This record gives sequence, structure tokens and C-alpha cells, in this order.
Amino acid sequence: MSGALEAEVKRYLACWFQLGKKVVSEQQQTPLFPQPIFREGNYSPEFESCWHAILSSKKNDFYLEGTDCSVKDLLTPAWEIIPCARCEMPIALKTGKVASPLCPCSDLMHWPNTELPKPRSPVDSQEHLQRIRNRLNAG
Repeated sequence: MSGALEAEVKRYLACWFQLGKKVVSEQQQTPLFPQPIFREGNYSPEFESCWHAILSSKKNDFYLEGTDCSVKDLLTPAWEIIPCARCEMPIALKTGKVASPLCPCSDLMHWPNTELPKPRSPVDSQEHLQRIRNRLNAG
């Protein structure tokens, strides 16, 4: 794999934002934490604004709380996004390396919690309903 795709990194951040993690920078005082994350089956304008601020920053490296890899680094061939063996949340792994025992979930009390819904990607309700309709019509 040649680096994490932009869509994977966006999904990675969206999943962790749903659990209350923020994106931080050593130079910027205020952490980034867009709310809401989704709107009408897509990422919200607040999330997209946060994403563009991360990508366009020339002087700040942004990190997901509890990690040591910058978001920009995740987009290089040196990194990939895989599911955590403990909680199945997306984690960053240096390509060709063994996963670290620390996941960003390591400092979240009561996680993983199988009684709560897992964080998700945006869902286009109209597309989902169309797939159901197509299956019903085919059957």
C-alpha cells in the first residue's frame, strides 16, 4: 500500500472525533474538534473546514490526541490505516512495522464498549434506501 488514502485518513479522524478525541498542534493553542461531524450523509462543513485547515497549514503539524504521527505524515507512503486489534478502531501504522500496543483508545475509559454503536463513516440515507429498494425489487 502506498500511504493512507485521503478518504481513509478523513474516516480515521471522523471515527476518533466521535469518541471525543481532538486534533492538536504544538503551535496552536486551541485543539480542533469539529461539531457536528456529519450532515445529510456527508462530512459536515465544520469537519471539512477542519480538514482543510490541517492540510493547508504551513507552520503547524497536527496530531490526533494520544498519537505521535502528524496527519500530513499519514498521507505519505510511510503510513497506513489499519483496525486496532483491541477495539477495531482505525489506527495509524508505519508501513511494514508491527502495530504498537498503544491505540488512541488506550486513554479512553470504558472503551471498547460493545453496548454502544461503533463510530462510523458518513451514511447517505438516500443511497442506502435505494439499495434496499433495489434488493426488494430483485427478490
